[in-house]
Amino acid sequence: MNNRRKFLKMKLIKTVKITGILLTIAFSQSVAARDSISVADFGLKPDTRENAVVYVQKALEACKGKKNSVLVFPRGRYDFWPQHCIEREYFESNSDDTNPRRLAILIEQQEGLTVDGSGSDFVFHDRMQPFTIDNSRNITIRNVSIDWDIPLLAQAVVLQANERHIDLQINSESPCIIENDKLVFVGEGWRSEWWGLGGTMEFEKNSRIVTPQTGDRASLRAKNGHYRAEELATGKVRIHSEFTRIPAVGNFLVLRHSNRDHAGTFVIDSKNVQFENFNMYHNCGLGILLQFSENLTFTNVNSVPNEKKGRVFAGHDDGLHFSNCKGDIVIKKCTFQGLMDDPINVHGTSVRVIEKVDDFTLRCKLTRNDNRGLLWARPGESVGFIENTSLHTFATGTVKSFRDIDTRLFDLSFQEAIPQGVIAGNALENLTWNPNVLITDSYFKSCRARGILVSTPGKVVIENNIFESSGSAILIAGDANQWYETGAVKDVLITKNIFRAPCMTSMYQFCEGVISIMPEIPQKTAKTPAFHHNIVITDNEFHLYDYPILYAFSAENIEFSKNKLIRSRDYEPFHQRKDGLTFEFCKKISVKGNTVEGDVLGNTIKLINTSNKECKLGKDSFFRKYNTIQCSHEEISSK
Repeated sequence: MNNRRKFLKMKLIKTVKITGILLTIAFSQSVAARDSISVADFGLKPDTRENAVVYVQKALEACKGKKNSVLVFPRGRYDFWPQHCIEREYFESNSDDTNPRRLAILIEQQEGLTVDGSGSDFVFHDRMQPFTIDNSRNITIRNVSIDWDIPLLAQAVVLQANERHIDLQINSESPCIIENDKLVFVGEGWRSEWWGLGGTMEFEKNSRIVTPQTGDRASLRAKNGHYRAEELATGKVRIHSEFTRIPAVGNFLVLRHSNRDHAGTFVIDSKNVQFENFNMYHNCGLGILLQFSENLTFTNVNSVPNEKKGRVFAGHDDGLHFSNCKGDIVIKKCTFQGLMDDPINVHGTSVRVIEKVDDFTLRCKLTRNDNRGLLWARPGESVGFIENTSLHTFATGTVKSFRDIDTRLFDLSFQEAIPQGVIAGNALENLTWNPNVLITDSYFKSCRARGILVSTPGKVVIENNIFESSGSAILIAGDANQWYETGAVKDVLITKNIFRAPCMTSMYQFCEGVISIMPEIPQKTAKTPAFHHNIVITDNEFHLYDYPILYAFSAENIEFSKNKLIRSRDYEPFHQRKDGLTFEFCKKISVKGNTVEGDVLGNTIKLINTSNKECKLGKDSFFRKYNTIQCSHEEISSK
C-alpha cells in the first residue's frame, strides 16, 4: 500500500511538472504571439520631460509587420514636443485647415496593435495631434490620459464685476500679455488673441455647470461688443466695456482664443478600433475625430476637466465626432463635461451639385471650408440624390469614379445615367457610410452646447444614460444647405435615460426641447415626405423646470410613451415654447402611458400643420389636450 501511495505521489508530481512546463510554454507562446514591446527598450523613461516623439516612432516601427503586438508604456508621465513630429497633410472633417498637421504618435498601416499606457499621463506641448490612426485594422488604445502643459483655452475667476469693467484672475497655467489693448495668450511657440466677449463661457462656482441662460448668448454682453484690456498685476486683468450682462463674482470664465487646428485623436480609413480607459483632459480641437472608418468602440472614454489642475473646461470642442463612418459605433461608460461643443456628433456629409458634366457625371462641391479635401466617395458606393429645399431623397445611384479638381470641387461619375430632375443646387449623400449607434451607461454633464447629435439611417439606441447638458440633451437634425451634416434617421430608440434639470438651461442652435428633432428644411409642405422616421422615446425620466420636453419637425412614426415627468424648481422657466410636446409637419404620432410627479408645466400637445388624426393620445395621466394651428413653416420659424 505504501509503495502504491509513493508511486501515485511520484506520478502526481511528474504530472504537475509536465503541466507546469506546458503552461509555461503556452504562456511563452502567448507572449510571443502578442509581441509585447516596451518603449523602455528604446531608451524612453517616464517622468523626465524628455521628448518622447522619436522613441515612440522607433517603437512603433518595431511593431510593424507583427500581428497582435502590444506597445507598453511603463506608468508615468511622458512629454511630447513638436520637434521631430511627423508632418502630414490631412483634411480633417469639421476642423480648420492648418496643414501640415503635426503628428506625435502615428499608427499607419498597422494590424492588431495595442498601445497600453499603463495609466500614464501623456502631456503635449504646442499645437499637435496626439494620436493618428491611418489605414489600420484591429487597433486598441488603452490606459492613457491626454493633457497639455499650457492649454489652448484659458480659465479665469471673476474678482469684481459691474457695468463698466470686470476684473479677472487668470489661471497661472495660461500666460497672457496685453497688446494694443487686447488680451493675448502665449505658449510654447504660439500666441493667440482672445476671441473677445462673445468667445466666453461662464461656469457656476459650486455646481460647475454652464451658467443658465448664457450659452450662445455669451456670458459677457456689451452695447457694442468691444472691449479694452488693462493689466493690473501678473495674471490679473481688467476688461473695460459697457456691459449689458455681467458674470457673478466667484464664477469661472473660460476664455476661448484658438482654432480647431488638430484633433486629439484622428482615425481615418481604419476598421475595428477601440479606446479603453482613455481620458482627454484637453485637446487642440475635436477630441476623437473618426472619418471614413468602421466598427468603433469606446469604453470608459472620458472628456472631462483635469480636477487636479482646478479646471472647469475639458476639450477644445466636440468629445467624439464621427464623420462618414459605418459598421457599429459602441459608446459605453463614458463621461463628458466642460466641452466647448457637443459631446457626441454622428453624421454624414452632403455635397452640392454644381453642374451636370455629361449624362453620367456631376461636378460637385464640398461647400464648407472645414470639410474640404474629403475623399467623399469610392467606386461601388451608393449615393442619394436630394432635392435641397425639401430634403427629399428622390433617387439613388452607384459611383463609378471620383476625380478631385481641387480641395473643394470634384467630378463624380455614376454607373447609371444621372436621374431626371437633378439640377444645380441639389445635394448628394453618401449612403454607404452610415453606422449603427449604441450609446449606453454614459454621463453627459454640462458642456457648452447639446448632448448627443445623431444623424444616421442605421439603428440607433440611446439607453441608460444621464443628461445634464446645457442645451438640448439629444438633437436629431439633418441638413443640405448650411452645415451639410446629413443622415435621416429610420430607427431610433431612446429609453431608460435620466434627463436632469440642467438640460435646456441655455439656448443654442436647434434647442427647441429637451429632445429636439429639427432637420433644416427650407420649404416644407404637407405633400413633402417626412424626413425622419421611427423614433421611440419610452421609459425615460425627465426632471423638468420649463415647458418644452419634445419638439419634432418633419417626422413620421413617433412614440412618446411610459415616460416619468417630474417637476423641478431648480431654475426659472424661460423658453418661448409653452407646450410640452410640439409636432410640426409630423405623421403617425403616439402619446400614451406617461406619468407625472408634481405640477409639471406644459401638459398641452401643440400640432403645427399636423392633423389631430395623426396624433393618437392614449391613456395618459398628463397630456390632456391639443393646441392645433395651421400656418406656413416660415411663419412658425420666425416666431
